[in-house]
Amino acid sequence: MNNDNPGFDTLAVRSGQQRTAELEHSEAIFATSSFVFENAAQAAARFAGDEPGNIYSRFTNPTTQAFERRLAAMEGGEACVATASGMAAIMSLCVALLKSGDHIVSSRSVFGTTTTLFDKYLPRFGIQTSFVGMNDLDGWKRAIQGNTRLLFLETPSNPLTEIADIRVLADLAHENDCLLVVDNCFCTPALQRPLEFGADLVVHSATKYLDGQGRIVGGAVVGPEQLVAEEIFGVIRTTGPSLSPFNAWVALKGLETLSLRMQAHSQQALQVARFLVDHPAVEQVYYPGLQSHPQHRLAQSQQHGFGGVVSFVVSGGRASAWRAIDATRILSITANLGDVKTTITHPATTTHGRVSDELKRQVGISEGLIRVAVGLEDLDDIIDDLSRGLDG
Repeated sequence: MNNDNPGFDTLAVRSGQQRTAELEHSEAIFATSSFVFENAAQAAARFAGDEPGNIYSRFTNPTTQAFERRLAAMEGGEACVATASGMAAIMSLCVALLKSGDHIVSSRSVFGTTTTLFDKYLPRFGIQTSFVGMNDLDGWKRAIQGNTRLLFLETPSNPLTEIADIRVLADLAHENDCLLVVDNCFCTPALQRPLEFGADLVVHSATKYLDGQGRIVGGAVVGPEQLVAEEIFGVIRTTGPSLSPFNAWVALKGLETLSLRMQAHSQQALQVARFLVDHPAVEQVYYPGLQSHPQHRLAQSQQHGFGGVVSFVVSGGRASAWRAIDATRILSITANLGDVKTTITHPATTTHGRVSDELKRQVGISEGLIRVAVGLEDLDDIIDDLSRGLDG
């Protein structure tokens, strides 16, 4: 681009592309497993790292690199590596930056599979995790040990949309020689840029809003050149949890409309949340756009919108929640989110089904909790469908 200081939406549409000799307008898909060298000396130089260029699509592919450059620009980071899924992004980050004997402090309010990774699998390699309340600053301070290397959180959290003060936790991490990692899945850089508030690394599930239409599975890590392009990239290159060129292209095209979609999701979700607040079958609504949300002002200060996820508790526990979900006709009963199609799920038995009952109790995931990722259908149709379930 010829603009020295492009705006966010311009970055979303234009950044990252390097046209080929064919001068294509849309980004090309390089559907190839390997690349040809001009001679043996060039092959040796590229494998040795003495000459830049493509080698093998596990770790060098022009389509994937275009997605990485664009997402890095949109997050305000120096570098990005794409991965086969959001969980692959988190695992690759941990493998790259941690060793046996290291320690993580994580918010309790993270995706259920992230909890399982930290609680069940990383201990097999000598890496332990302490879980704390997301907004319990004293709890974060007490949990930090001499061997703590990472502080990890999602904000907003899944599924209760808790908001953490990124700047405060970044300062705490840096005072203790730790890195702050923020999962930015719910907001995306269109609504929140954690690096601007002091976070060191941002992780994404590209499966969600970055694609935006439920077509692919992918992930990414964004941050400083040294950590991302060297350490984490080295893990991707060696172990192979790579994003395919086609999936990279789909996510790349999704980024072009990200800002428009996130604002639309936010507007629709706020109206759905207001409807739920007034419904007699609903005991509590979790959405940071509501003034009743405990971190509403914090969300206003570090986000450009409140996102598309609304969670709420119905009276009557699991039986009532399942009846409400099953009575819907338009909403998709699926645990995925970030889609233009509205989705609905029961977190206690899906996204957090493998989490212990005690941890679910601690983070507030009750049997009556329902999560709705509000899509872009007609707002009246979404509300009517929720009414169909709740009125029954």
